Amino acid sequence: MSPNACWLCKIFRAEENGISSKLSLEEVLQWSQSFENLVTSKYGPVIYKTYLKTEHSDENIEFWLACEAYKKITSQRKRISMARKLFTSYIQPQAPNEINIDSPARKEIIRNIQEPTQSCFDEAQRIIYRHMERDSYPRFLESQFYQKLKHSLQTNGN
Repeated sequence: MSPNACWLCKIFRAEENGISSKLSLEEVLQWSQSFENLVTSKYGPVIYKTYLKTEHSDENIEFWLACEAYKKITSQRKRISMARKLFTSYIQPQAPNEINIDSPARKEIIRNIQEPTQSCFDEAQRIIYRHMERDSYPRFLESQFYQKLKHSLQTNGN
């Protein structure tokens, strides 16, 4: 797809260095099969985050992706550092990107943050995943954002 032919390309050229030109119709269609397909695909999280910015809820996918990265950390020193960053950015009250989780999940993280384990944020991550899957994902699929992207790829035979 030509970067000049797609309204979405202007967004991605500025933000993501032309990702829309690398998208395949097959990948974009798979996103509508399940939320899991969207968040585990190559470009789905980036596209979904761009959509969530329009809803002012991109902190959800950012937190979910940060948790995925956090679980892969093997160094205890790095885990502690990353856990503190996740806590101050997303969990603590009035955090700059505070996520919407229930009080028991927040309290559990506060208890475990001193010696964080690999699963320290699992419950909060599950809550955010469910929020996105049940709430913003169906709107994403119905949005002009997704529909125009899909249509653009269909008409350009990409």
